Amino acid sequence: MASSKRGGAEKAQTSVWLEGGKPAPKRKAGTDSGGGALDLERIVTETVRLLDAEGLAKFSMRRLAAALGVTAMSVYWYVDTKDDLLEIALDEVHREMVVPDTAAASDETADWRAQMRVLALEYRKLLSGHPWVAQLLGQYLNIGPRSMEFSNVALAVIKRSGLPFDDVTGALGAVFQFVFGFCSIEGQFKERCRATGETEDEYFERLMGRISDSGTLTDTFHAAAELVETQRESKVSLSERRERDFLFALDTVIAGIEVMRDRASA
Repeated sequence: MASSKRGGAEKAQTSVWLEGGKPAPKRKAGTDSGGGALDLERIVTETVRLLDAEGLAKFSMRRLAAALGVTAMSVYWYVDTKDDLLEIALDEVHREMVVPDTAAASDETADWRAQMRVLALEYRKLLSGHPWVAQLLGQYLNIGPRSMEFSNVALAVIKRSGLPFDDVTGALGAVFQFVFGFCSIEGQFKERCRATGETEDEYFERLMGRISDSGTLTDTFHAAAELVETQRESKVSLSERRERDFLFALDTVIAGIEVMRDRASA
């Protein structure tokens, strides 16, 4: 469980959403050094921008305040801790997902498989578009209103699959933990490529070339070596191959849910 300190006192991090249910500024909007209005919405927007541009490791309240043109203490008028702000930002980006509303998710005539696919694809867009989100999901309860709405819709969809009630959470875990894991690895790989100054395809080709030239992979792991060579010869970009793999794996997971449903009812 994350914690944060202010004034030398340590505060255990539970959830900003459990402190009255809604974060709110503790005073009326102030102004930055350039005369612009400062409020919670602007603070959160700038937080998301910085996290997208520089990553979680470089984010600090001091860096945020500088970007806003205010002192760090000015930001603390609106949020108690850095943890609270990150949790609010985490929920804020969930609004970007375009998903069925609760009524559509509960519609018995709708195809639950197609709706689940939409949910998974939107979740992937969220994680791929904001790599820091995957890092924060394990640190916070993630029970903000937008996140909970997404969870509510996902539950409504999976309940129409016909699975026994006890298997519903396992099925959702199969879908969304798959997406989370896939996107986490994808994000780490992209970050590694950025650090080298190479494109994904350049980095992959250089790495696979070195492995192939060393002889270790070819001589010992024949199946892996064959796969690597087939991929290199295909001339399909890494991003295209990743997209194809993701969609195939997602459809496999959803088909697997159907198989388990039918097995339970047999």
